[in-house]
Amino acid sequence: MASTDECREALEQLSRNMARSDGDVRKAAALDRSLSCHLTDLGLTFTGRLRDGRIADVVERPGPPAEKADIRLTMTGDDLVALVGGHLNFASAWAAGRVRLEAGIRDLLRLRTLL
Repeated sequence: MASTDECREALEQLSRNMARSDGDVRKAAALDRSLSCHLTDLGLTFTGRLRDGRIADVVERPGPPAEKADIRLTMTGDDLVALVGGHLNFASAWAAGRVRLEAGIRDLLRLRTLL
């Protein structure tokens, strides 16, 4: 099972990856939205803000998200680490129910280029 530190590092790596992106991926990452990532196996949620192509102001809290973020992810810590590390395909994980993504339709349409 991935540790809290490994999951935090995975989110930081995702942020760095988005900041280095270009083209359509950069445009999709340029949203200004609240973000939550609930890790079911660890019983904690990371919250932050997707801003200027990065994930900023990341805070870790126990339990499910206290507030409804604009973009909400739910998965295990292992799946988060595997997704960011390139060992798990998002579309396959989503189709299998391993990853849940919730957002408004306009955000989902923009985010699809990230996935």
